[in-house]
Amino acid sequence: MAPTSQPEQPGRNEPTAARERLLIFIPAYNEEGAIHAVVTNVRAELPHADVLVIDDGSRDHTAQVARAAGAMVVRHPFNLGIGGAMQTGLKFADTQGYDYAIRLDGDGQHQASAIQRFLAILRAGEADMVIGSRFINETYDWNIPRSRRIGIWLYAASVTAVTGARHTDTTSGFCGMNRAAIRALATYLPQDFPDVESRVIIHKAGLRQREVPVHMQARAAGVSSINLNKSIYYALKVTAAVLTTALKDIESLPAPADEVQEAYDGNSVRTKGHRSPLQPVAGLADPPIDPKAPPA
Repeated sequence: MAPTSQPEQPGRNEPTAARERLLIFIPAYNEEGAIHAVVTNVRAELPHADVLVIDDGSRDHTAQVARAAGAMVVRHPFNLGIGGAMQTGLKFADTQGYDYAIRLDGDGQHQASAIQRFLAILRAGEADMVIGSRFINETYDWNIPRSRRIGIWLYAASVTAVTGARHTDTTSGFCGMNRAAIRALATYLPQDFPDVESRVIIHKAGLRQREVPVHMQARAAGVSSINLNKSIYYALKVTAAVLTTALKDIESLPAPADEVQEAYDGNSVRTKGHRSPLQPVAGLADPPIDPKAPPA
């Protein structure tokens, strides 16, 4: 069934049977100073792609600036965190039948030129998910605080232990997915610690993932959503979450997700129904976007 509502789509390229469908989705929170350049760079690098900005309850003009740059915009009525923003992007990619989806952050740290390498690997069938790593060749040009580096190392060690494959950057927000990976993550991704747990979910689903070195630069504007308190909170909970996910059964992937329908202010999307993460309902892939919202 076709969706009953769509986010604003200025200049969207209509797909054809002869052309792959590619979605670039960009979670953003209070990124009005960076988002225009991010969207512009992506559209210049990949003019055939659809670009979707998920404005996660920003208090500034992120949505307006992104729309002016030519992106589709989905607005959350309040801040759900990166997990909720990723759920929105993945569900949109799944329900709309995109062949590939690329996720990058809205702060300008990720270089759009690297997306072509992700796509080359995905198109060649060499991996189902490609992750850009800062730490394979130490490719970043800002000072990561020692406390955060220790946390990143611990997360990577946990995922490496669970999957049996080496991971160096499990908090990277720069990744690409094919159809199978989109479906797996749209179905099973929890709202907490999505970057780290996505690696375990892909492994449990029997899919292949590959890290590639990417250059990341200092954020162009704004302030990181990760602070000291959150770093401590993550350090205490991520390992437990990874182990819990590793013990869950990842079943065969369900039929296409149910239709996307209008919610809240007409610029937000959520899917019908609610369920607990890692417990898919047949024909429905929906960890809740808003756990407090009543069922549609």
